[in-house]
Amino acid sequence: MKVIIETDRLYLRELLPGDVQGMFEMDSDPDVHRFVGRSPVKTLDESIKAIENIRRQYKDFGVARLAIIEKVTEGFVGWGGLKFITENVNGFQNYHDLGYRFIKRYWGKGYAKESTKGVIKYAFEKLKLPVIYAIADLEHKASRNVLESSGFDFVNSFEYDGDPHAWYKLSPIPVHKRTALFDSEQI
Repeated sequence: MKVIIETDRLYLRELLPGDVQGMFEMDSDPDVHRFVGRSPVKTLDESIKAIENIRRQYKDFGVARLAIIEKVTEGFVGWGGLKFITENVNGFQNYHDLGYRFIKRYWGKGYAKESTKGVIKYAFEKLKLPVIYAIADLEHKASRNVLESSGFDFVNSFEYDGDPHAWYKLSPIPVHKRTALFDSEQI
């Protein structure tokens, strides 16, 4: 198994077919889906198809969401990372989107912010991306806080899947400023 991103408590790697139980636990929970379309999965087959779709994105675009694994337990806690978006969202197309989703029992541990910082560092230092975008439901204060405290700038609000969302943008931070932000992260 190849670790792509490593932080103090987590590592991020490609999603694998063996992650299906964790994906199902996460995506079948209505609370997890409160701000992401309110359509939890109902069967393991739906989770299998989601993993297959993500794995296809690795081949097609070189990036896709990654499994987030807790180092201490080796447990699947969720997914996060980049996704190359080809459809038009808020007037943008063919861009890298940062996202994350966690099993509810892992909420409140700081894993969203920790994994986001690792992904940002990877995106700018390893992939040399010029910009990263992210969206969050306007009412999802916790997710918006993660993005804003990770350096993303709010650009505008827009309608997405019938709900108001916030659009965020992050450009590379000068190295001297980034060092303090990521001083304990590893890639």
